[in-house]
Amino acid sequence: MGDAMERTTLDGTWTVEAVEGPPESDAFRTPVEAVVPGCVHTDLLRAGRIDDPFDGDEEAATQWIGDTVWRYRRTFEWAGDADAQRHDLVADGLDTLATIELNGIVVATTRNQHRSYRFPVGHLLRPGTNEVVVTFDAPVPAAERLSELHGGELPHVNHHPYNALRKNASNFGWDWGIDVATSGIWKSIGIESWSGARIAAVRPLVDVDGTSGVLTAHVDVELAGSSGRFSQAIGNAPVASAGAAAAAGLEARITVAPHRATAARSATDTAPPGQNVVTGSGAVAGGSATVRVVVPDVAVWWPRGEGDQPLYDVRVEVGDDVWTGRVGFRTVSLDTAADAGGAPFLLRVNDRPVIVRGANWIPDHAFLTEMTPARYAARIDDAVAANMNLLRIWGGGIYESDDLYDRCDELGILVWQDFLFACAAYAEEPWLADEVEPEVREAVTRLSPHPSLVVWNGNNENLVAYAEWGWRPSLVGRTWGNGYYRSLLPAVVAELDPTRPYTPGSPFSFDEYLTPNDERNGSVHIWDVWNRLDYRAYADWKPRFVAEFGFQGPPAWSTLTAVVHDEPLDPDGHQMLVHQKADQGNRKLADGMRGHLPEPTSIEDWHFAAQLNQAHAIRFGMEWFRSRTPDNTGMIVWQLNDDWPVVSWALVDHAGIRKPVWYAVRQAYQPVLLTVQPGAGDAQGGLDVVLVNASGAAVSDEVTVSRVRFDGTVLAAESFPLAAEPADADRVTLPSFLGAPDDDASEVLVVTGAGTRTVFDFAEVVDQRLTPAPFTASVSATPDGAQVTVTASSYARDVSLFPDRVDAAARVDEGLVSLLPGESVTFTVTGAPGIDTAALTSPLVLRHAGSLLG
Repeated sequence: MGDAMERTTLDGTWTVEAVEGPPESDAFRTPVEAVVPGCVHTDLLRAGRIDDPFDGDEEAATQWIGDTVWRYRRTFEWAGDADAQRHDLVADGLDTLATIELNGIVVATTRNQHRSYRFPVGHLLRPGTNEVVVTFDAPVPAAERLSELHGGELPHVNHHPYNALRKNASNFGWDWGIDVATSGIWKSIGIESWSGARIAAVRPLVDVDGTSGVLTAHVDVELAGSSGRFSQAIGNAPVASAGAAAAAGLEARITVAPHRATAARSATDTAPPGQNVVTGSGAVAGGSATVRVVVPDVAVWWPRGEGDQPLYDVRVEVGDDVWTGRVGFRTVSLDTAADAGGAPFLLRVNDRPVIVRGANWIPDHAFLTEMTPARYAARIDDAVAANMNLLRIWGGGIYESDDLYDRCDELGILVWQDFLFACAAYAEEPWLADEVEPEVREAVTRLSPHPSLVVWNGNNENLVAYAEWGWRPSLVGRTWGNGYYRSLLPAVVAELDPTRPYTPGSPFSFDEYLTPNDERNGSVHIWDVWNRLDYRAYADWKPRFVAEFGFQGPPAWSTLTAVVHDEPLDPDGHQMLVHQKADQGNRKLADGMRGHLPEPTSIEDWHFAAQLNQAHAIRFGMEWFRSRTPDNTGMIVWQLNDDWPVVSWALVDHAGIRKPVWYAVRQAYQPVLLTVQPGAGDAQGGLDVVLVNASGAAVSDEVTVSRVRFDGTVLAAESFPLAAEPADADRVTLPSFLGAPDDDASEVLVVTGAGTRTVFDFAEVVDQRLTPAPFTASVSATPDGAQVTVTASSYARDVSLFPDRVDAAARVDEGLVSLLPGESVTFTVTGAPGIDTAALTSPLVLRHAGSLLG
């Protein structure tokens, strides 16, 4: 929005009332105070009219909300700029089937949560008091009604036909998500008054040519004199057709300069603010302009761990209107060309191969307006601290807030962006397709400035569902979305953002004659392990790239018990199962522990064992996949976060507490990893030590391998030279005196070198002779919590501290630490000044794997 643009905000206090719905809605015919941006659930919760849907079995008690038609209403005083040529009602986000009225006149109806809208309303505004009303159709009945109207439900997972609406799919519930189908004005809304020309959209696309950065800015312009009602479809140039001839006198002016914070931080860009400023200009014609600006001696943007993340400020001026944003100069490509092993999935940034260490991202709160900038920052910091370099924005959620992408730009976290199609067949007829194209055009345009965004992906699992889930015979010739993934989406990306690669789906084999989930080609999703196999079956896979895999575990004790109140607390209690959405999830948890951990005899042991087994499973899979570098080029674990308190695959629970699996991921995602794996081609059960290098620089070191008894006695040791170039690995086969234990129940391998260490257990916890009390502990208070120092007297496996059991606000910096006799670790507890220090060493707070043995 430019200097000459005047905005009258309509954010703030509204009212909301039930218009039509089931009997439970009758009590809400009287208006309740509402807050915009927001949704009806948070409005009713704030007013004390419903209990927290996350608590107990309140999910079931609030199902009627999604079956109800809701009406938002507010009045406002209007004394707008009388000289402005245009007054537009601008709604950045409406959830979802909305009818907008201004002063009793219908302005528009909308059908898409994932796009914004702009409508001229100058003819409807009046001096003094005005009233705006937005009525939302009930989302669940609407999805069912539209499905039946257009030939019956198309295939989908879960229980509502979410694929009939352009709405956040997981809002209707998922196998980790609560069913709270929302309605509301979920983004900002207001009236913009302007004259002359308005910058409707900017796509500042980047390239690198030698030492110069090249910015090609595509600017869409709307003229106030444009005739007809205008519904904004960003990126669908030309935006303005009427009056385009008048645009001949307009010029788009572009300024590019180093971002001040970047210039102060980056060693590669130390020019003082105001210098290294580059400008360019171009005529506006036909409602758009393209301006090319060359930035000499550009500071190149790199992924985290590969270099710095310098950013440049971009300023676009057309007439009196101004657009500002940031870019980072870099190139990106995706290598899927066939090779001797099939076809890789190799991401390159600035022509350098990047081994992906990522996590899948879902909406971080079931009520989207609760996702604050601070919450985004905390989750992305969780990813950074876990040694990740990529987040995949999963297709069953939303195109995320710029808060997420901005943070990723600054920290060098790459972003893989799904288009919003997930686990369902989607109609390609006009009733749905007419919404899809403007949605994806707006998304591509809005997100194009972000250097962190490196992959556009057509859908989540829809191609493999058609091939392998039995969709094909059930569709009987009906459209199911293939035209979107193979035609519309790649065409939009090619037109609006040809600087980034596009993939039709995930998983995908990049060959029309292969099943989409072929491990030798492209990307795969691995779910047979969680659903029916022991986690050691990860080693039966030899994937080129893993875009999804995961294993469940419960959230932190304090997170779980805040919402589950079964008496007694039990894994199969009613409220516990409300907070377990996976099909037979707790049975799979029990099956997954078998053979690895002792059968839990208490709810406390069940909780710790399930969390520990999740950590062991994921670390096993990750280290196996990474050991196959460079044939394997990366992985994206499912999932980083939760949208409510639930037993799930998340690494960090809804309260922001890092589960034990998070620490396992941090260890397995070290840029330089030492891992012990079955010997390559060794049928005799030998072991290899593998040095995996994703650090961006060559690594070479003497690696020492010691076979050690639980009492600390070194039984054998030897050193081996290992060296690996970036995005590569090296391995050595261990001699039998190291790789074959005398007693696997009481020995471990310790591998050190290249700045890291790993402890390899010859046996599962259930088979080991672990000491029940293998350490001593001391505690000291700090202003923000405490420090707990643990010193081992015998081998202590997976020592972990759970301070949230003492204070739900407490957080800890370490976990899953394995110690040999004489070794120590200090856990730092923060966020809990005055915490009961004595309680921090109690057996249910300071735990280790051996504590499960009785």
